[in-house]
Amino acid sequence: MAKVLNVCISKVKGTVKEPVDKIHLIPGHGIEGDAHAGNWHRQVSILAKESVNKMQSKIDTELKPGVFAENILSEGIEVMSLPIGQKLRIGGAVLEVTQIGKECHADCAIRQQVGDCVMPREGVFMKVLEEGEVCPGDGIELI
Repeated sequence: MAKVLNVCISKVKGTVKEPVDKIHLIPGHGIEGDAHAGNWHRQVSILAKESVNKMQSKIDTELKPGVFAENILSEGIEVMSLPIGQKLRIGGAVLEVTQIGKECHADCAIRQQVGDCVMPREGVFMKVLEEGEVCPGDGIELI
């Protein structure tokens, strides 16, 4: 079963996100208190633990949740294979996939700290359709 491993937010774009106990998702806005919140198509980011594991195998430092600026760290679902428009129920919220990967700016804090950034290749971006909360351990299902 696909599930949420961690949820993270940051106050500033382009920085490592910090794990929190839960996130509150709001339609047309994104995650309450997150720097990427707003009325646009990249309100929430999700990255698979499997993608982080690939990066982990290349370096000696432990990669903590949020290091790639992901809001949701998932396990058991190949998020980068989801089609644009796919709807997901994550915890109590419903989201829609709007973008796979992104252009990376070479001087971002993540790339400087880790040496590479997997988010531009395998990160997925979503917008919030239905309000709800998401916590570590919550299920992820395709709808």
